[in-house]
Amino acid sequence: MGLFKNYESTGAGISKDAPKKKGFALFWDIFCRKFWKLIEINFIYMIFFLPLLFIFPALSLFKNHYYAAMTSSVLLILVFMVLIGPATAGMTKIMRKFVINKHSFIMQDFFKGFKENFKKSVIIGFLDCLVVISAYAALNVYPVLAVQQSKAMYIPLVITFSLFLVIIMMNHYIYLMLTATNLSMKNLFKNSFALAFVAMKQNLLVFIIGVALIALMVVLFIYFMPVFFLLIAFFPAALICLINCFVCYPVIQKYVINPYYTSIGEINPELLDDTPTEEERIFEDMGGKEKPVEKRKKGKGKRIS
Repeated sequence: MGLFKNYESTGAGISKDAPKKKGFALFWDIFCRKFWKLIEINFIYMIFFLPLLFIFPALSLFKNHYYAAMTSSVLLILVFMVLIGPATAGMTKIMRKFVINKHSFIMQDFFKGFKENFKKSVIIGFLDCLVVISAYAALNVYPVLAVQQSKAMYIPLVITFSLFLVIIMMNHYIYLMLTATNLSMKNLFKNSFALAFVAMKQNLLVFIIGVALIALMVVLFIYFMPVFFLLIAFFPAALICLINCFVCYPVIQKYVINPYYTSIGEINPELLDDTPTEEERIFEDMGGKEKPVEKRKKGKGKRIS
């Protein structure tokens, strides 16, 4: 389960009757087994942030041409706003497979999730970006108005950030439901809004962890910029997505997917154990019974002269 294994020695294996891991032990097991894949996924996902990085060269290139600089910057922002939703859908599709212990081909599944959910995820991603821009504008405008005009301006600020918090919690579910179900846009928003309140404990847990990781990245950006640029390319987005899927997908199974299969008299296939029965099994599983193989001692070989 470790990140760096010693392949020169082995243990007794894992018994097929061993108790299944739950909670943090299961998350840690997934994290360790998929560590290098998480790095790969994060790197792919961060490619879609390049339009934002290209804004700075564009501003430098057209520094003497105001309208050209603004036009190029707006176009790059729009490209990002269009692509970030499908990219998030592609990453979420893979993470959901990790959580339900299904095999995933990283590149194939990422771009499959990207293409299959393109139209809906473009709308969701575009709206998310507008919400972030609105929240940023509110943070800069309302406090100034409160000082210059009236303290009552803090009321719309509180309302804005309350809605912002609800929308963040809706995002814990909307991409998961998008990649796991065939719900319409109306039902995606309706269900994610309901789950934002129904599963408050899970939502707060994911929100607090996400804020802590983002705060860590901000600190690294301010004080340890080389470390920040190293980690941002390979680490945080995929980890946050994995945590979100691990905590929130069981909620979707409980309130959305399982009731659907119950209504048609079936069991959710994700909950079925596909382990072969004794009659179907060709080879005997010796997990937990094998004799550990000790690491071979290195010694000096004999010299023939």
